[in-house]
Amino acid sequence: MLHVNNISFTYPSKEKTLENIQFTMQKGEHLCIMGESGCGKSTLLKIVYGLLDVDSGDLYWNNTQILGPKHNLVPGVAFFKYVAQDFDLMPFTSVSENIKKFLSRFYPEEAENRTQELLEVIEMTELAHVKVKNLSGGQQQRVAIARALAKEPELLLLDEPFSQIDNFKKNALRRRLFTYLKKKNIACIVATHDGNDALSFADMMMVIRNHQIIAYNSPSNLYKNPKQKYIASLFDDVNELTINEQTLLLYPSLLEITQQPSKFKGTVLKSYFKGGYWLLEIAYNNRSVFINHFENIEYKKTVSFKLKKTV
Repeated sequence: MLHVNNISFTYPSKEKTLENIQFTMQKGEHLCIMGESGCGKSTLLKIVYGLLDVDSGDLYWNNTQILGPKHNLVPGVAFFKYVAQDFDLMPFTSVSENIKKFLSRFYPEEAENRTQELLEVIEMTELAHVKVKNLSGGQQQRVAIARALAKEPELLLLDEPFSQIDNFKKNALRRRLFTYLKKKNIACIVATHDGNDALSFADMMMVIRNHQIIAYNSPSNLYKNPKQKYIASLFDDVNELTINEQTLLLYPSLLEITQQPSKFKGTVLKSYFKGGYWLLEIAYNNRSVFINHFENIEYKKTVSFKLKKTV
């Protein structure tokens, strides 16, 4: 279990980067950290891994205190693995050799089986013998993840782990990776901008803003009941409408175009094709309202809309 007890951290010559951060997570649990750039997501991962010394507070993994470089000649926690946005791979060796680097040479058959297992997880079996320098950024990102898993860490720390991976590979990789981590009971903290990382795979979600935690709950609870527009905007476009004297935060899927009389009327500004539906941008009360619709509607047409009955 990870205990983060009221930690604060400041980079030299800067304002405080993290302030009064406190949370716990269980073995095998997956936590997603979200927030705008510069909020402290990456810094928190480095602190948990032991790369930075906190100004105040402390951290423990079970009964072991996590200490920074002031206390360790080689910073980092041996039974954690951290995958940063710079992958730190060996460019002139093959994909499989990068993964095997942390596996015992005394058990070559076991090391080979483990490497093949991880190549399947990242869907790169066919590229096992390709030198890393010849891979794309997304492929290198996948190799870095596999290498971090080679010795089965107790906690895996991932900083924007799918940022360079093509969309058609990203969804499949997410499914395989997080299923594998659950199977092996490996805890994971992911710092990301992508709400899909949280909604589909995280057990808990933390939102950081202005260097503090402003929300900590399950992704489904934060999605369905966002307390702030900022939190809702991490998942989707969000509309702020006053209905029956109550201001509601509403995703485009919670509104619908209607042919019936409605107090909500606006003019279509633009239609965005999304594949299975159109996202309509509608001018209403000097602001834009976004609504999912099954077909395109022409520019400048006046439409009525309402709250869906399912809400």
